[in-house]
Amino acid sequence: MSTLLKSNHIGRKISRIRELKDMKQEALAQALGTNQQAISAMENSENVDEEKLIQVAKALGVSVEAIKNFSEEAIFNIIGNTINNNDNASMNSNIQYQPTFNPLDKVVELYERLVQAEKDKVEYLEKLLKGR
Repeated sequence: MSTLLKSNHIGRKISRIRELKDMKQEALAQALGTNQQAISAMENSENVDEEKLIQVAKALGVSVEAIKNFSEEAIFNIIGNTINNNDNASMNSNIQYQPTFNPLDKVVELYERLVQAEKDKVEYLEKLLKGR
C-alpha cells in the first residue's frame, strides 16, 4: 500500500510502539494515571492532543517525533536489510548477526510470564466466584 494513501493515525502508532516495547495498555494507563479504557480509546483515535502526546511519549520512553514519524514499513525494511540471510550477492558478507542475549533465557522469561498470566487469571476467577 502506498504511503500516500495511509493516514497519519497517531493512536495506531502509539499502539504499535507500545506493543513493540512489550507494554500492556494497563501499564501505559498506570504510567499516565488513567485507565485501560482511556488508553484503548486513545489508540483508536486518529488524532491525540499535543499535551497528551507528550505524556504518552515520556511514558513510552520515546520522543514525540518518534511517535509522529513511526512507520512499520521502515522497521520491516531495516530488519529485512540487516538480517544475515547468507545471500552474499545482495549483502555484505562481513555482516554477521550475533545476538546479545541468550535465547534460552528468553524462553524461560516467556514461560514465567505465561505462568504469571495463568496465576492472575485464576486469582481473578476466584474473586468472581467469591463475589457471588
